[in-house]
Amino acid sequence: MEAKKRRLSYRLDLLPVIYPFHRRSVNSIQLGDLVYYGPSPEYYGIGEVVKAEENYCVVDFRGTGLLGIQKDVFSNKYLIPIHKLNLSHILKST
Repeated sequence: MEAKKRRLSYRLDLLPVIYPFHRRSVNSIQLGDLVYYGPSPEYYGIGEVVKAEENYCVVDFRGTGLLGIQKDVFSNKYLIPIHKLNLSHILKST
């Protein structure tokens, strides 16, 4: 069986790749924040933090990335909050 190639409705490949050892990877993440997985934004997509405990978060991606992942648990150092980035160059002006 041939795998279907998913096409995303938005350009996750424009999000900056941020690795866990980078200074921007140290983040204060709260419940309800929109985040993405720093090293591979296009594979996981953009998700909402639904549970946070100490250094780990449960993120609901709702299948927004190429891998179609619904929920996953990450260490805070791998998650990049969307609101902390200046994404005006990516977002369309209305």
